[in-house]
Amino acid sequence: MSIFSTKTSRLTHLFEVAGAPDPLSWAKSEIDEDIPQLARFMFLRQAWRLVVADADVQWIDREIQQSTHSPEAPGAGLGQALSRLLNSGASREDLTELARTVQWQLLHGLCYQLSDPSIQEPELSEVRWGLFEVNDKGEVGRPIDGLHESVLETDPTGREMRPRDAV
Repeated sequence: MSIFSTKTSRLTHLFEVAGAPDPLSWAKSEIDEDIPQLARFMFLRQAWRLVVADADVQWIDREIQQSTHSPEAPGAGLGQALSRLLNSGASREDLTELARTVQWQLLHGLCYQLSDPSIQEPELSEVRWGLFEVNDKGEVGRPIDGLHESVLETDPTGREMRPRDAV
């Protein structure tokens, strides 16, 4: 077995463990194009875990309960607004769709900002930042660019943020 196929097999296995759709394609892209696809996928997988899950409506009750216990806490307005929306007839499913979509838009925007800060002031145009692979010693490796291009394809539902009835 060649080194290439061994590396491809190992990387494909890691993508499978991580839950990537089409693990072989991600692995081949990393090897053939020298793109840190495993790091890209893992960052986005972890970021998506911060987004309200597709069928989770329990988050609404948690937010309402937290705002009831700490009405002056930062973010308590969310639970209060959710309570008012439910009382006015909004469905939990619609509120979840609203929250997921807004969270996806923020995730996409933050990932885009990593590649293009779009700083308006000419005096500050040299300010840059980035996301990079880091080894176990903290040494910086390859840049993880263009994350915004993979946000939709890593949507855990597989629908790329399309409504349920659209797929």
